Amino acid sequence: MKMMLIQIFLVFVLGTLPFSAEAQFGNFNLNKLIDTTKKLAEGTKDITEAEEISMGDGIAAMILGASPLHADQNLQRYVNRVGRWVASQSSRPDLPWTFGVIDTPTINAFALPGGKVFVSIGLVKRLNNESELAGVLAHEIAHVMQRHQVKAIQSARTSSAVQGIAESEASDRIARSGAGRNALTGALANAAAGEAIDFVKNGAFLRPLDKALEFEADRIGATLAARAGYDPYGLVSAIQILSGLKSEDSGMSLLMSTHPTPNNRLIELEKFSATLDKYSSQPQVTDRFAAVMANVK
Repeated sequence: MKMMLIQIFLVFVLGTLPFSAEAQFGNFNLNKLIDTTKKLAEGTKDITEAEEISMGDGIAAMILGASPLHADQNLQRYVNRVGRWVASQSSRPDLPWTFGVIDTPTINAFALPGGKVFVSIGLVKRLNNESELAGVLAHEIAHVMQRHQVKAIQSARTSSAVQGIAESEASDRIARSGAGRNALTGALANAAAGEAIDFVKNGAFLRPLDKALEFEADRIGATLAARAGYDPYGLVSAIQILSGLKSEDSGMSLLMSTHPTPNNRLIELEKFSATLDKYSSQPQVTDRFAAVMANVK
């Protein structure tokens, strides 16, 4: 529908141009104009749930190719059980939720479109109980539930489409002038390659989301953990652990580059404390967490 409206608009505009005005466009290319509308429509179209899942699968495969899962299968099963139970409390319980612990000392957790959530063993080892783990996973589940990454990718698609159109027009103008063809071709090729590599390698999930979205994920995450029967202050406790670590620590650098500071997150959650207090008597589940972690190397 959006594509059709753009094309109707263009037909209307072209139809209102007098012949002499149209002639002044010189090398006017109707096919190119139509192609431009297609690019814009592609960039702004909604990403379906099936596309979201496929996108997450592709990014996950690339990540695991570089950073494999931790070898402890008992730990992986445990984190999946906790994560899926919390995810079942969300507004998207039917997604193919999958949780994994990546074997890296880096302190991080992130979610991919479609329901894949990863947490590093470096972060898991810093936690004290299951409610903290549930809180961390719930924060990432909230991102997927609200489609934060999908919206970021969609925004990147639109920006990329507009940039591509502008570069194409600049390329045509310089090519028609007969000047700088080789320089332009090389520059645009390098830019396009760099952009493609950056999008595939880093993806929107590694780019900082708006701080408001991170704060929203904290609030929703604490709520999901409470619905799942955990002490919702588990997330607060996990963030307090992060606040006690040095931000310049190499293991913290990625997390700090993609999230607000732990102190700012705690300040925002404090505004939500009246709601959290109602469920603060729910269990932290320390013994089960300790039993699983006792054999983790």
